[in-house]
Amino acid sequence: MKKLILFCIVISVTVTGFSQKGMKSLFNGKNLKGWNTYIGPKEKGGVPIGLNADPLKIFTIAELDGVKVLHISGEVNASIATAKEYENYHVRMVFKWGNKVYSKLNSGLLYHSYGPFGAGLDVWMSSHEFQLCTGKMGDSYCMGKSYFEIPAIKSDDGKTFTYSASGVKTQFGQGKTAPIAAKSADYEKPKGEWNVIDLYCFGRTSVHVVNGKVNMVNYNSGKIENGKVLPLTKGKIQIQSEGGELFVKSLEWEPIKEIPAEFLK
Repeated sequence: MKKLILFCIVISVTVTGFSQKGMKSLFNGKNLKGWNTYIGPKEKGGVPIGLNADPLKIFTIAELDGVKVLHISGEVNASIATAKEYENYHVRMVFKWGNKVYSKLNSGLLYHSYGPFGAGLDVWMSSHEFQLCTGKMGDSYCMGKSYFEIPAIKSDDGKTFTYSASGVKTQFGQGKTAPIAAKSADYEKPKGEWNVIDLYCFGRTSVHVVNGKVNMVNYNSGKIENGKVLPLTKGKIQIQSEGGELFVKSLEWEPIKEIPAEFLK
């Protein structure tokens, strides 16, 4: 209970810029050092712009309301990814949508990313997605060749699955039951307000927390190779450009020794 109270207090504090006491920023607030970009094609079926070439300025450090932020234009599908890998960690991201919409307000925080760009939907690395798409925030998507087992309830028509702590543990991933598990509840804030998402990863388990409330728990993280599921416990962190303008006020991380027990109930 003490951990939960402390957690609620922390997320209620207004975050300014890229730094927050007690956690380390993944951005330096000046440039994109420590990150790589991969920009997809300008038009459907076209040739990707590629690695660390961003003529459209999809990803930039900008100023918003007197604060340095990461600006993601959303104009074309693209990735910005850490050069380093992370394992057993907590990541907190504070973001809000902008006014420009090219397809829909869509993005994602991709974690345990591995392998080449383009393995997932021809743009992103194979990874687990903490879905940020408006209306779907908290969904779990197996990008590329990633794999999860998630307790879920199947819809009456058998086409969709929704996370539930009391649901049947279901296989998600390429060639499995489904690629997507929907969130248990919608905790997204209205457009124009800052959302705080927290991602907890330890061992082969991860938890999605939206504005202080859990709406997804994933188990037995893996990657599919030659038809077999191998353990996946670490990887790079990606953020998507995928149709909607996005401002990231803070993206920070800290190592953890366990996932708070109250999040797994």
